[in-house]
Amino acid sequence: MFILGHFCPVWCKNFVSIVTKVNQEHTMKLLLINPNTSAPMTAAIAKGAQAVASSNTEIIATQPSFGPLSIEGHYDEAFAAAGVAEQVKLAASWGPDAVVLACFGDPGLEAAREATSAPVLGIAEAAFHAASMLATGFSVVTTMTRTCIIAERLVQRYGFEHQCRGVHGTDIAVLDLEDGGEEIIGQIEHAAREALSRDRSGAIVLGCAGMTTLCHTLTQRLGVPVIDGVAVAVKFAEALSALGLGTSKHGDYATPLPKVYTGWAAPLGWPKAR
Repeated sequence: MFILGHFCPVWCKNFVSIVTKVNQEHTMKLLLINPNTSAPMTAAIAKGAQAVASSNTEIIATQPSFGPLSIEGHYDEAFAAAGVAEQVKLAASWGPDAVVLACFGDPGLEAAREATSAPVLGIAEAAFHAASMLATGFSVVTTMTRTCIIAERLVQRYGFEHQCRGVHGTDIAVLDLEDGGEEIIGQIEHAAREALSRDRSGAIVLGCAGMTTLCHTLTQRLGVPVIDGVAVAVKFAEALSALGLGTSKHGDYATPLPKVYTGWAAPLGWPKAR
């Protein structure tokens, strides 16, 4: 929505009217990648993304053709990153307007940005930015305690050491989130309440894409901003696309160099430009 001041000239109003009309008529195609290979989780994440997306945004959800059913450690993440690269390369045939990686480890984010000129957002990076706009400090509540180090390293990498006051595991298996029953919600709520008190935080970041369906309930119960990385990444992606902004192809995000890949990765090699 545009808010026009009293002193906006006629040409400005006409320009805004034209841009608004164009944006309303254009269908944005958003590639949503679930880096694990759980079809039920992909469907649940897509449903959450579509719920917050604009009416002219088409969510195209996908998952790798190989890799782990859930991502709960460094080994899993290595294969998930390759799967993300696979899906971004395959999507080049139809050209998404933006890409969202729906795993809190942001696996394959840098590779995905090399492989497309569209904006690519990881849900952890998006969630940290959103939380820092809503509170002076936030806490992350995630699944397995063993993955807390992955989130902590992302906090450091993205420069949020001063805003993130703690990362807390619940030891809920990722695939158990597919049920999303009261016991699961209760465990996450308990961990979040402890984090808010111990860390003196003002907001909670949900540390798994599989928690997207629980965000509304937790927000009501906790009474503080609860940030779902999938939702904010979708809205940030829409904004960047609408502004005509994409991934820079100057420097380290330049298109991958042409080379031959071998074995099972043979189809993922980058071809020479024609």
